[in-house]
Amino acid sequence: MTVCTTTSIRFSSSKGRKVEGGFNGGDITSDGGVMLLSQMDKQIKLTNHLSKVIVDSRVKKRCDHSLLSLLRQRIYGICLGYEDLNDHDTLRKDIGLQTAVARDTDLASSSTLCRFENRADR
Repeated sequence: MTVCTTTSIRFSSSKGRKVEGGFNGGDITSDGGVMLLSQMDKQIKLTNHLSKVIVDSRVKKRCDHSLLSLLRQRIYGICLGYEDLNDHDTLRKDIGLQTAVARDTDLASSSTLCRFENRADR
C-alpha cells in the first residue's frame, strides 16, 4: 500500500495571501493547475512582456483592472480550457484564479474582457 507523507505544497504568496496546495479539503478550486501556470509565467515573464507591447488607451483613473491582470485572466482562462468569455462571469470569483492573477478582489467580468479583446488591432 502507498503511504503518502506530503500534506501540502507551498507556492509563493500573492497579495498577502498564503498559497498552499493541501490535500485535506478546505477552500478549494477545481483549477489548481492555474497556480503552476502562474509560477511558470512569472519565471518566463510572458504576460509581463505582452503587457508592455500592447497600447493601453483607456483612461487609467476609470479602470479597475490593469492591462496585465486582464491579459493574465484571459490567457490563464484559455489555458484552463475556458475559451468562452461568459465562463469568466463565474471564474472571476474563483480564489485560485484571483491569486494567480495577483488580485485579491473579483476579476474582470465577461463584458470587460470582451471590450479588452475588441480594442485589439488585428
